[in-house]
Amino acid sequence: VYNLFNIDLMGKIVIKEDRCKGCELCIDACPYGLLKMSVEVNHFGYHTAQFVNGNGKKCTACKFCGLMCPDFAIDVYE
Repeated sequence: VYNLFNIDLMGKIVIKEDRCKGCELCIDACPYGLLKMSVEVNHFGYHTAQFVNGNGKKCTACKFCGLMCPDFAIDVYE
């Protein structure tokens, strides 16, 4: 993706809660700290990861979180 117009591009992380087992590998992999564990549990009883956009940092779609996920529960979009 080319940023020809100097627009702030931002990635988006989508977590498939039915696949997440709460291993927290994605949280450690994110260089910007944009993932955290949710308070709610999924239908298997696991606390799942959730995308937290903010705290002055933006997702760059580096895909480190998705690469670390052993359950393929994370999709990263540019």
